[in-house]
Amino acid sequence: MPSLKPPFYAVIFISKLGEDTEGYSEMAEKMLALASRQPGFLGFESARNETGISVSFWKDRQSIEDWRQQSDHRLAQQTGRSKWYRSYEIHIARVEAYRQYSRGEEQLQPSAMPE
Repeated sequence: MPSLKPPFYAVIFISKLGEDTEGYSEMAEKMLALASRQPGFLGFESARNETGISVSFWKDRQSIEDWRQQSDHRLAQQTGRSKWYRSYEIHIARVEAYRQYSRGEEQLQPSAMPE
């Protein structure tokens, strides 16, 4: 993921899938492609085992709300609740600082730290 300059926002989506996951992967790919074209979208990271953790990064709270209300995304949300997810939770956080490390680089690349 490219270096992001704080402050920005992170939407943390933690989920557990139910038994019926037909169509889930295809919808997830479609939603990522759609989100990446939304104004204010900055990036996305995801991992899934028994629990899935997806983090999308956004410029501001309004961008998050616009994405939440986007019509295709609303349909995916409804399908998720009625078909795919056994449970989920969403956290929205303002990111004030972060650090990035890659093996082989000479030093840690910090963001500006707040006083």
